[in-house]
Amino acid sequence: MTIHKEGRTLLFILLVVLVGIIWAADFFFPQVLVVRNIIIGVAVIFYLLILQFFRIPIFEIQRNDKHVLAPADGKVVVVEDTEETEYLKSRCKQISIFMSPVNVHVNRMPVDGTISYAKYHPGKYLVAWHPKSSTENERTTIAARMKNGKEILFRQIAGALARRIKYYVKEGQPLQQGDEFGFIKFGSRVDIFLPLDSKITVAIGDVTKGGRTVIAELA
Repeated sequence: MTIHKEGRTLLFILLVVLVGIIWAADFFFPQVLVVRNIIIGVAVIFYLLILQFFRIPIFEIQRNDKHVLAPADGKVVVVEDTEETEYLKSRCKQISIFMSPVNVHVNRMPVDGTISYAKYHPGKYLVAWHPKSSTENERTTIAARMKNGKEILFRQIAGALARRIKYYVKEGQPLQQGDEFGFIKFGSRVDIFLPLDSKITVAIGDVTKGGRTVIAELA
């Protein structure tokens, strides 16, 4: 496991602050061991919680042209047919994955493909499972064209806690299945839009692992 670049500066600053708080507790309450130990315990637990949020698990990507891999760790909250109106402008199968603050927040390419569309949208910060979060929250919309000409679209959506979406791709950039395309901080959601003839292999409530769980099979 490694630590994501988005968290390194924050973790360093947080470490300095927490060490300062522990030093202050030791200085002002040298004889009150209970207070000092509680402060130390809370500081350590808090730091470990933030540390695990920025973790990047190390694993081997099992690439397959017919499989669509989960773009994120989390829980499936939507599986439905819908209209994608921003770019694909067609009926699609939608899968939405909710990412809680304890999930790994690295976002990964669900398929091999070349980025055909990438756009950032400022917006609100409704809770990520709100029906209007897909169209009203801060978000990015990214589409990838596969070698067979089919396109899929995926959308990073900020939640009530997530106030910073990062994406690292641009139009015309080729990427492999499982490659990192972005990161969202502190709770969020990822929507993915697939061709109607795709076979969905997950159901609402299923837990996914980004870059590992097969969420659909392409025709």
